Amino acid sequence: MSDQPRCPVTHFDHHSAEHAENHVEIYRKLREESPVAWTEAHGGYWVLADYQSVFEASRNDDLFSSGRHDEYGGPGLSVTIPKAPTAFHIPIELDPPHFRPYRKAVNKVTAPAAVENLDAVIKHYVTGFIDTIIEKGEADLAIVASVPASVTLDWLGLDPSQYQNYVDAMHTLVAAAPGSPEYQHAAEVAVPWVSKTVREHIAHRRANPSDDATTHFIESEVDGRRMDDDEVYSILELVISGGVGTTASLVTQSLVWLYQNPDQRQRLIDDPSMVDIAVEEFLRVFSPTQALARTIMEDTEFQGCPVRKGDRALVSWASANRDAKQFENPDEVDITRWPNRHVAFGLGIHRCAGSHMGKAMAREMIRQVLSRMGDYEVDLDNVVRYPDQGTNAGFHTIPVTFTPGERLLGDTPLFAEHYTKQKA
Repeated sequence: MSDQPRCPVTHFDHHSAEHAENHVEIYRKLREESPVAWTEAHGGYWVLADYQSVFEASRNDDLFSSGRHDEYGGPGLSVTIPKAPTAFHIPIELDPPHFRPYRKAVNKVTAPAAVENLDAVIKHYVTGFIDTIIEKGEADLAIVASVPASVTLDWLGLDPSQYQNYVDAMHTLVAAAPGSPEYQHAAEVAVPWVSKTVREHIAHRRANPSDDATTHFIESEVDGRRMDDDEVYSILELVISGGVGTTASLVTQSLVWLYQNPDQRQRLIDDPSMVDIAVEEFLRVFSPTQALARTIMEDTEFQGCPVRKGDRALVSWASANRDAKQFENPDEVDITRWPNRHVAFGLGIHRCAGSHMGKAMAREMIRQVLSRMGDYEVDLDNVVRYPDQGTNAGFHTIPVTFTPGERLLGDTPLFAEHYTKQKA
């Protein structure tokens, strides 16, 4: 098996400018011509583009490992290609059986019932950030992307007013082109700042427990023992990394699409209860996390292709979500589509633990934008997309104009209420 050539071979690079402009068409061509194919980009990796191969790989943790195998593809985050220079992430970089006790600890604070307790916090930040622009009649609508970062930091007991520092660190690593000045700044300056700040917070919480999620992880037991600082940090950095990027990616794409489809926007304005199902469709079509990686752990055959131990594989949720064999009229955005078996949050044991929190934030953000500034008009000539659409898709800048409205929080500071309570 090890002497067999990798085939078929395709010209594919999910970090290229071509991919950023045409990723929907590029993935469609792959699904139609070679749903499992090898590319030489970034040291070489397999691209899994159709629903069937994505489904099977995601549920076969023995063959498609999520673990950090630095001997294959170099050191760094195992679930990105190329590997990002971040700390080891628990539990996403663990395979069974080590994965399970950590995921159990995470599930306790991300389950639907736990997320319901965050409803007031989510509403506070959505309302507060819209308050900062509502009286002006013009703004960068991408400001709503600040909500997920602030909610996540507040939930962890960190200072939510510093949300931009975390965005600059964690989100930039997946939204900027590898090797660009922005990427280098994130890796060399912003990420070390996050590491120092979060580790100081963990030490503070060990001495001063609170009711935040950080304290929960500090007090959680894994295999009959408390986690050490490195393990807690690993979980927190993963949570922050997901919290500052994916929901913002989803909502910015959804709001631009709703402007481009005013009849559908009006349907949601007239009946806000439709937003719940609409968000599921936005997740399918816009797939905020476009793809994640795995490492193949044995020489074998997968979907007719000779894969080798150590090969890297890109599992494309975005492409699987547009597979015509799984979804009728897959390129049509149907805000009433149900059931909707999308894989935007992944599949198998590593399905995103933060999915309920992400959807809760997205629903509130979309509902408030539509109810408070529903006539917004987007300056499409000046929107700025993420320069790299390989991991996350979305918009950095969305210039809009709208009918001015009233603030709802009055003089209540956006950050002081919750942060002061958490630190007391």
